[in-house]
Amino acid sequence: METINTSGRRKTSVARVYLSPGKGNITVNKKDVNEYFTVPILLGTIQKPFVVTEHQGKYDVKAVINGGGITGQAGALSLAIAKALVEADEANKPVLRANGLLTRDPRMVERKKPGQKKARKRFQFSKR
Repeated sequence: METINTSGRRKTSVARVYLSPGKGNITVNKKDVNEYFTVPILLGTIQKPFVVTEHQGKYDVKAVINGGGITGQAGALSLAIAKALVEADEANKPVLRANGLLTRDPRMVERKKPGQKKARKRFQFSKR
């Protein structure tokens, strides 16, 4: 098997992933995953596709992530890894689908409206 190239998105983050057989090393933007994502919950999010399909330590991941914050980036990376695992072996698809790892989260930030403070918050109303 050669290197598999996939991408994942979440909010405004885009993750490009290169999955190849290896020892389970994950590199994000030329840094170790534990150095790039310091929050344990986000590390769990990233590892979830491997845990669900029981492939921990079987693949090396090299990722390039742009845009957004760390939560969006972790979600984008998780989706990209899940897509790559499906490309590697089609038998992974039902398990990943059942855990909601192949669905792109469509939620985006709502735009600010004119005449309002934020997207939905309005300026204080004064009767007099």
